Formats: sequence, C-alpha cells, structure tokens
Amino acid sequence: MSRRQRPTRRVLPALCAAAAALATVAAATPAPATTASGALDDTYYQEALGKTGPQLKSALHSIISDQSTVTYSQVWEALKDTDEDPANPSNVILLYTGRSQSKTSNGGNAGDWNREHVWAKSHGDFGTSTGPGTDLHHLRPSEVGVNGVRGNKDFDNGGSEVADAPGNFTDSDSFEPRDAVKGDIARMILYMAVRYEGDDAFPDLEPNDKVNNGSSPAIGRLSVLKQWSDEDPPDTFEKHRNDVIYDQYQHNRNPFVDHPEWAEAIW
Repeated sequence: MSRRQRPTRRVLPALCAAAAALATVAAATPAPATTASGALDDTYYQEALGKTGPQLKSALHSIISDQSTVTYSQVWEALKDTDEDPANPSNVILLYTGRSQSKTSNGGNAGDWNREHVWAKSHGDFGTSTGPGTDLHHLRPSEVGVNGVRGNKDFDNGGSEVADAPGNFTDSDSFEPRDAVKGDIARMILYMAVRYEGDDAFPDLEPNDKVNNGSSPAIGRLSVLKQWSDEDPPDTFEKHRNDVIYDQYQHNRNPFVDHPEWAEAIW
C-alpha cells in the first residue's frame, strides 16, 4: 500500500467519531409505538392516518368498536390489573386521591374503593349494562367517598378543595381532578365520544362546552378537557393501562393515549 493510500492517524479517529455520531442519532430517533402485534401506526391505526375532523373520528370509531366486552362484575378483577400499583402489586392506585390501596379493599363501605364511571353513566342513562357501562377505558378505582363527591358532575376548573382528596376541587355543577390525572380524564372522555356513536343500541355520546348536562348523553367542558389533555400528556402508567386493556381484556385501544394530537384534529 502506498503512503497516499494508507489512512493517516488523523483520519481513523475522525471516521470513528462519525460512526459514533450516527449511532447516537439513530438511538435518539424514537421508534414507532409498538405492541405485541407490531407497530400501531402500520397495523392498528392504518386506516386513520392522514385524516382529520369527522373523517378521522369515523375511522377511529370503526377501529376501536372492534372489541371484546366484560361484565360489570368482571370489572372488579380487571381494574386490579389495569390500575395495579407498579411499586406494590398487591395494591391499586386510586384515580382522584392517587393513594395506593389494597386490591382486596374494594366494595361500598367508607374507605373502600369502587368503580368510578369517568363518563358518568347517568349522562346517557346507559347504566351498568355491558357496553359503555362496563368499558374499562373509562372505569377507574376511586375511593368511595370521593366518588360520591364527584357523582355525575361535569368536568371544569374551580370550586372548593375536596376533603381527604387534596388537589381535587368541586362546586355545585362540576368537578376538577388533581393535576396528575387531568389529561387521563380528558382522554377517557374523548375515547367514549368516539367509541359510542349511537349505532350499536347505545346513546351517541358527545362532549360539549357546558356543565349541568344532566341526563343528556353529553359531558363538558370540552375546552377545559382539551386544555387538560395538552397540559398533562400520557405518562407511563396511562400507557401501560392502555396496553393491558388491549392485550388482556377488550382488545381495543384508547387512540388519544397513543396519539394525543388527535383530540385537536377532531375537535
């Protein structure tokens, strides 16, 4: 090899540095969201990509309506999996208080946890029948007393702090959850609005921008829910919950956990 052809001592370190830089860029590039079935955007959400507005909502409705169901009694056991405390597998995390509590302390007595319908079941009068009344994507463990305070109130900012649930506020017509789950609440409400469109014997659920919706199949306040979704993006707990429901129970997903930007694209 001639002197001109031989790499110099200066060239070799430069080549190594360039290769290392490329490896760093590749590692920093986020991979597509995946589940056991492969990349979500290449499989599960393929028919929704590139759409906005009513077309996106319709596409997502078709996708997530393909699901299995559970009974209301089966919800008890399902929540012990979906909301398991990652630091203590004997406990669940309660939605509004954030408290870690024994899985076995579920029931209707003071201090127990029960099944909170985030989309209040009276908003559309669907009760606890299999369907919206048992859909795990909006059912969460909640301390009995705090669940009673929330009742069937719409979601909005303001009010007085809830006793024994710091960070939660309520007034006569609305409930404001703690900051750490505001986005979770919003994405559960938007899921319900896309999943239940009135074409399967259940009411057409829609968010609106008011409170005091009563028994109408509507919940507000949409502008606040969108703000909450922006300010509190999906965290590891919420993403894991979505995966458990998809893999083990209903085999459908909350698209707003996987793609929070779709809330703005539709509403």
